[in-house]
Amino acid sequence: MSSLPPLVSIGLPVYNGEKYLKQSIDSLLAQTYKNIELIICDNASTDRTREICLEYAESDPRVRYHRNLTNIGGANNHNLTFKMAKGKYFRWASYDDTCAPDLIEKCVNILETNPSVVVCYSNVVSIDENGNQLEVNSRNNGSSNKTFERFAAIASSRDFCEETYGVIRADIFGKTQLQQNYTGSDRTLMCELSLYGKFHEIQEPLFFKRFHPGNVYQDWRTRMAWFDPNIGGKVVFPFWIQFMDYFRTIKRVPISTYEKFRCYLFMGKWLFFINGLKMVKDLIYASYMLMHSPKWRQKKYADTNNWS
Repeated sequence: MSSLPPLVSIGLPVYNGEKYLKQSIDSLLAQTYKNIELIICDNASTDRTREICLEYAESDPRVRYHRNLTNIGGANNHNLTFKMAKGKYFRWASYDDTCAPDLIEKCVNILETNPSVVVCYSNVVSIDENGNQLEVNSRNNGSSNKTFERFAAIASSRDFCEETYGVIRADIFGKTQLQQNYTGSDRTLMCELSLYGKFHEIQEPLFFKRFHPGNVYQDWRTRMAWFDPNIGGKVVFPFWIQFMDYFRTIKRVPISTYEKFRCYLFMGKWLFFINGLKMVKDLIYASYMLMHSPKWRQKKYADTNNWS
């Protein structure tokens, strides 16, 4: 048997991330937990991202760099990093965030000693574009022993779904549909993982989530262009898509009939009391978009989709 600690794969999808990329990579390679691989998937960047990544790949054998010939969409690029992973555990990283040196080590320790935990993450420190601390947040949405309570807590949360950047059991992650091509699909993915087991939050501020003009939503619907660069000015219904995806997720995951029933029951609350107005807005916004020409809609998307 190998005496090496379990391999942790870190997937870093990036598009035009030259401004913060080095800070992110440096914090990952400086982890006290050394048995890692860093998989960088460059989504056909047009800035210095390629040059930066190649420098790290040439100097550190733990770094694997892949560049897409064309932009395949943000979610597809995220999923590609996992498909290339070899580790027992997996974590997504962002080009504009950083981590404390002992984040991976502490997460792995929890996962190795708690078989019921499928995702481990820490308190989240929000920072601004210059790295100044804004606030420290505790999420702890998926800690219940009851499956449907975990599902409901994550689905109804109003946070930024930072659990997405937790350390995840790769064998469980591989059973999911990964991230789908619609706004908010990261939350649906976390809900799916919650059906397989508990989430654990380390009560220490070890993850630093950066907020800057390049990652602030301007429009929930034109944000769909990040998922599909070819979406142009198409009319989209992200909340309706997510609603249906929740049902497919509950049906697919092998949980008891009782747990499925409780999850389906919660979706009634999700529809009528949590996101009903947003689903109505989907329809109103779609009608508004259809009143304009395809050229106008394309410009609308271009003006409001600022996500890098």
